[in-house]
Amino acid sequence: MSLTTNQSLIDELFSVGAHYAFSKSRRHPSAKPFIFGAKNGTEIFDLEMTAQQLEDAIKYVEKLASEGKTMLFLSSKPEARQAIVDAATKAGQPYVVDRWVGGTLTNFTQMRKRVQKLEDLKKKREKGDLSMFTKKERLLIDREIEALEDRFGGIAELENIPHAMFIVDTRDEEIAMREAERRNIPIIALIGSDNDASKIEKPIFANDSARRSIDFIVDQIAEAFKKGAAKAPRKAVATTDGTQAPRSSVVISRAGDKSDDTRQGARFVRAGDQRQQGRSGQGGGEKRAPRTLRA
Repeated sequence: MSLTTNQSLIDELFSVGAHYAFSKSRRHPSAKPFIFGAKNGTEIFDLEMTAQQLEDAIKYVEKLASEGKTMLFLSSKPEARQAIVDAATKAGQPYVVDRWVGGTLTNFTQMRKRVQKLEDLKKKREKGDLSMFTKKERLLIDREIEALEDRFGGIAELENIPHAMFIVDTRDEEIAMREAERRNIPIIALIGSDNDASKIEKPIFANDSARRSIDFIVDQIAEAFKKGAAKAPRKAVATTDGTQAPRSSVVISRAGDKSDDTRQGARFVRAGDQRQQGRSGQGGGEKRAPRTLRA
């Protein structure tokens, strides 16, 4: 897009300090095309290119959400944790802001078992089933719940592997990046000039250290997902036999059930009428003459 089209977005990126990169000595070779210049030893991003990358990422995320897919928000960086939680909550998506647990994606079944244990312990605590334990044992259980909540609380609702991941500063998430690569999960990432963009589907080169820059870009991604999710088809609902089906097919199923019941009821009525007619014929009709016994 032209500079005129992106001017408002460029101004907003400039106001939050998204143009600041790192020193030349820290720059990764993949970031070189996105550097505009340097000032006082600090390199400056070309915000026109950053705005273009952000708009491309927004379109990608919006399309992803419109197809009913999930996206995992991730960053253990202290400056980005609150922004990740707020964005994931707004988008209604899972998130990880604590240390990435190895095997979260590549050993998803075992991860789900830990999540199920967390949910089980929380339910028992709410129902008062832990009162049978001593005070010290309850304290240890509370600590275990707290530890599990920190590690898996954000992905408790993640029942399947996510379709995409949004990461702030991929250098801090090398394990997650490797697992996503093995699972062929596309990455959208806010990265600084010291990051390798070669393995990122939608990189956004900008200041990934300042809170204002992080908050602005992460919020843009969350808004895009929320907008796309509003266009997504309604989720399937459970049918009477426990299977999942779209709402339209449920309506058809109910209509079919009703017609089947009507036909079945009609058969019962016809059968009842026939029995009733038989009884009335025996009671009100002409009596048959008794058969005589032959000698």
